[in-house]
Amino acid sequence: MSDDSYPPLPEALTVGVYDNHTHLEPFGNELKGQLDYREHLDRASSVGVRGVVQVGGDLVSSRWSAEVAAREPRVLAAVALHPNEAPRYAAAGELHDALAEIDELASRPRVRAVGETGLDYFRTEGDDLRFQHESFEAHIDIAKKHGIALQIHDRDAHDDVIETLLRVGAPEHTVFHCFSGDAAMARVAADHGWYLSFAGTVTFKNAGYLREALEVIPRSRILVETDAPYLTPHPLRGRPNAPYLIPVTLRAMAAHLETDVTMLAAQVTSNTEEVYGTWDSEPVVVDD
Repeated sequence: MSDDSYPPLPEALTVGVYDNHTHLEPFGNELKGQLDYREHLDRASSVGVRGVVQVGGDLVSSRWSAEVAAREPRVLAAVALHPNEAPRYAAAGELHDALAEIDELASRPRVRAVGETGLDYFRTEGDDLRFQHESFEAHIDIAKKHGIALQIHDRDAHDDVIETLLRVGAPEHTVFHCFSGDAAMARVAADHGWYLSFAGTVTFKNAGYLREALEVIPRSRILVETDAPYLTPHPLRGRPNAPYLIPVTLRAMAAHLETDVTMLAAQVTSNTEEVYGTWDSEPVVVDD
């Protein structure tokens, strides 16, 4: 019988880190007992998770992400149309207008990334792929226009994602969210100064290829994330994920790299602030 309750709090980190990619919006998933985002953040703070990047995947979640980041000092936002959403906006004749709104949201001070955008060949195929490519390239342009990071969703599309980045030019700070490639792809990322963000998948028993990639990528290009409420790390798989579980994944990464978790946390924190800036700018006070 599956356990759909949130796991207990892990041991707190002594050096704080950030969750590079999470989804705390209170809509769009079927999770029972979904916590309010403030409770998520309080739990995260209690175990040494200093802040999160709240990520949008459509207009509704991108607006929500930007609005929460504007009033909550522990949140920065990323805004985008998920690659699987691009064909849906195109079918409604709304893709260009939707991209224009993403452009406007990306101009806001506490929106620090465009994402998650990219290519997904798992759920989309045929003619609809051209809308994914159009949307991906538009998002790259938006990130470069505003001088902010790019968070890439790449599912079964490694070669085409890399080809696109090299052809049109990647933003200065380009992050492969929930990295799913192998050591060879990690070497390509290292050659171009791209960042790899590791989720709970790096702890899965059948994911040796991810741990090999972790060994290859320079420590200065490692980030960590939850992709909550999904991809809960081992041994908690099957239960809801949340930012407060970052320490579980980080400790597993440190153990595999045979390094002290405090040293890895300090490096990942430095990397995250290099990509997004600091979380400590004053949020705008907005009544709920």
